[in-house]
Amino acid sequence: MKTFSKIISALFSPLFVPTYGMILLSYLTVMSVIPAGIRWSAIGIIFVITCIIPLSGILSMYKMGFIKDAGLNERTERTAPYLLAAVCYIGAAFFLIRVGTPLWIAMFFAGGALAIGVNIIVNRWWKISAHAAAVGGLAALCFRMVASGYAIYNMNLWISGAVIVAGMVLSARIYLRCHTLMQLFCGTANGFLCVWLLSML
Repeated sequence: MKTFSKIISALFSPLFVPTYGMILLSYLTVMSVIPAGIRWSAIGIIFVITCIIPLSGILSMYKMGFIKDAGLNERTERTAPYLLAAVCYIGAAFFLIRVGTPLWIAMFFAGGALAIGVNIIVNRWWKISAHAAAVGGLAALCFRMVASGYAIYNMNLWISGAVIVAGMVLSARIYLRCHTLMQLFCGTANGFLCVWLLSML
């Protein structure tokens, strides 16, 4: 069970979730009419911006001794890595705006950046879950696609999947003793609300 929990935590790291969201957007909305090569190029760029760059930064901070835990489990070491991730999320939003995607899609990434900002502030006094914020934001994206009529397919299965994934991630974080239930609840609410509200623009 511990190994399974670690795998779930790794697969749904906040570094990977933006790319999953971009894949969903590319195939479940009107973006699906764009040629597959262009869509996957955009997905690849989002992956580099929101995963490779911040991951490289975190590993560099770890090697240089600025942080002691590359997993960022220590609350007091999260500020600089989170700031880097937030800047990357904003960069992803600007990239999507520049290539002409609908504003609400870019706002998914801006909402992620806002959620990270909230986490940075809260983490000064209390540990809040970034994993929970990430899956909460992903769930909000699925609900937004339905609420605003952006989805071109029935979203019941995808929404159910997002909720199940969120439950699995939260359970894994509890099992690994990384967070309390309240830290996970607040993280989920933070991610969901930030993405839901900004994607209304």
